[in-house]
Amino acid sequence: MQEERFQGGLPESPDKMAMELVKFTQQLNFNEEKLLDLVQESIIPVEQFFANYTCAIMRIETKFKVLNEQFSVKYDGNPIESIKSRVKDYDSIIRKLIRKKLPKTLESIEENINDIAGVRVICSFEEDIYRLANCLLQQDDITLIRQKDYIKYPKPSGYRSLHLIVSVPIFLENEKKEVKVEVQLRTIAMDFWASLEHKLKYKKSISPEKLEMLTQELTDCAQISASLDTRMQKIRNYLLET
Repeated sequence: MQEERFQGGLPESPDKMAMELVKFTQQLNFNEEKLLDLVQESIIPVEQFFANYTCAIMRIETKFKVLNEQFSVKYDGNPIESIKSRVKDYDSIIRKLIRKKLPKTLESIEENINDIAGVRVICSFEEDIYRLANCLLQQDDITLIRQKDYIKYPKPSGYRSLHLIVSVPIFLENEKKEVKVEVQLRTIAMDFWASLEHKLKYKKSISPEKLEMLTQELTDCAQISASLDTRMQKIRNYLLET
């Protein structure tokens, strides 16, 4: 899951596509009712597909909210500052399929793309990240698929975050279905840095010379951010010991 805008809900593309098709058939004098039937047959499976990911996000968010509430009672403090989520949009998914040369089917998307559903958990301290991650993974309905620790092993750019790909069951009308969700856990400092790095990465109006300079500056800032997290953690530990 790249550094992208997080928001809940389903992508709107199927309905927009349907309206465009209707307008097109009106111009060509096609049978609108028959076409709408065909469109609905195609759109409903797609909408259900993305609804499954929205449901999976709701389950993961609830788990973290429950943990946050428990920690507030047990440790007299909330480890979670905020929770953000999003379902990946159609354009991003199609671009990823093309880039990886994968079949453009729902089955292929489900099998090969792990970050359609994304949940980002912003924590106060680095220690909270690992504590929350362990609590989540200990739950018997959560299956860990992959873990990448960019906190202990940052990216060359300086990016830091703990990434988990997990599978969580959702319960539909007549079935239980396992759905994959990517979970990112960060401190406030990590999230602040990543947001600025993302804006720089996609700002096309910057000259190559300035881009190189700003990239190096961001790398330096990442080191400062990591040092800040370490110092704040030490202060917290000292207060807890006294």
